[in-house]
Amino acid sequence: MNRRTLSMRTVKRAVFVLPTLLLSLTLAAAASHAGILRDVMVSVGLSKPAPPAPGAPGSQSLPRKGFACCVLHYSRDWINDGNYAELPMIPAGTPIEVLSYGSNRAYIKVDGKPMRLGHDYGRDQESLEAWVNKIVVNDDPRGRIATFAPPIQAAIREGRVIVGMTREQAIASIGYPLTSENVSLDAPMWRIWRSSHGEYDLNFGADGRIKSVTGEDSVTSLVIYQPGR
Repeated sequence: MNRRTLSMRTVKRAVFVLPTLLLSLTLAAAASHAGILRDVMVSVGLSKPAPPAPGAPGSQSLPRKGFACCVLHYSRDWINDGNYAELPMIPAGTPIEVLSYGSNRAYIKVDGKPMRLGHDYGRDQESLEAWVNKIVVNDDPRGRIATFAPPIQAAIREGRVIVGMTREQAIASIGYPLTSENVSLDAPMWRIWRSSHGEYDLNFGADGRIKSVTGEDSVTSLVIYQPGR
């Protein structure tokens, strides 16, 4: 092989390797920048952290047994984070077994019956696993509910609210408010949907208890517990 041929091959190899190296460095920098950007967005609440990989710290071993945190509502085998009160009820404390996770849903058994938890509305605010962990709790809430005043207990059994309820008691009765419309549980007002077309507001006082329930009379008359009715 003559010197000219060897020189040409060396130049060609350099021409090929250099762009490849530059591309690799660019992609690495972009990935690093993307990671930093994602961390910043998570820190200010504009994004949610990536879910842990299977087997990583923070991931769960399945199946997992627990209890319904609160009164849940379902359509056929579907329970979603809208939790519309016009639908049939599952009482707080009902045994639930989390079997597996799918795309924006978890496969469960409710008192032995196969059902699904669907994360329909709050996907941008919290991960599926975080939401399921709110809905399926490790400790049976019925023991705690039994310590509430009798009118509060009666309201929870019916899935309704009553003036004087705390936030904890309201959650036990109607479930968690949609994270897509309620930034913080500490907010003085929660926007709640009884159905896809019927909304109302829970207004909390400085003491953390419901001071009023506002909305259309046709909706509030159905969600406010009235003893003896």
